Amino acid sequence: MPSTDIPEQIWIAVGDIHDDASLFARIPELEKAAGIIVTGDLTVVGGVSKAGEVMGELRRSGKPILAQIGNMDKPEIDRWLMEQGMNLHTVTRELTPEIAVFGAGASTRTPFSTPSEFPESAYTDWLKACWHEAKKYPHTLLVSHNPPKDTACDVIPGDVHVGSMAVRAFLEEAQPDVCLCGHIHEARSADKVGRTVVVNPGPLAWGGYAILRRDASGLTAELRMIG
Repeated sequence: MPSTDIPEQIWIAVGDIHDDASLFARIPELEKAAGIIVTGDLTVVGGVSKAGEVMGELRRSGKPILAQIGNMDKPEIDRWLMEQGMNLHTVTRELTPEIAVFGAGASTRTPFSTPSEFPESAYTDWLKACWHEAKKYPHTLLVSHNPPKDTACDVIPGDVHVGSMAVRAFLEEAQPDVCLCGHIHEARSADKVGRTVVVNPGPLAWGGYAILRRDASGLTAELRMIG
């Protein structure tokens, strides 16, 4: 039986900010959140200066922030996030003593030649390396800018699935509790790969965010919209 002594904790997850964090302060659960998780795409082909502006708006909440680049962010932002002590891309961190969080930012190849794109093989290697540490924890959270392929979270018009095969294969094998993703704006949804809850909150500027919740029943995530 799960313990009933575990206090509930929540984190706010946002992504695809693209230079516009103006709605962030209107998230109703922000005050009671333990922290903020950013799935990627802080900017629109921006560098550290623009990323700093975006993160400045999020930092006004006074909450700890973990973030990573998306494909639309220049590689220099990855280095800057590491220097700031908040980077998730290819990093495994302890969210709580019972929860490991690890990230895979940027994206696989797109038709648009955006600043931060990598082959599927890179994601296979990054996820394997992160999982080596993350799997030691009772609960695990993957933050992947790419959604996994063939889910509700990776569909573009025409019913075409454009998610990552490497992320999908990893979820099928490792089965972390939750995968927070983004990248495909129009695929705001929640789905499952095996037991893994997969959530794409959609762009923050459209009002989308997610709640990551840890309570006596475990670790899960759910979609939310800013009213």
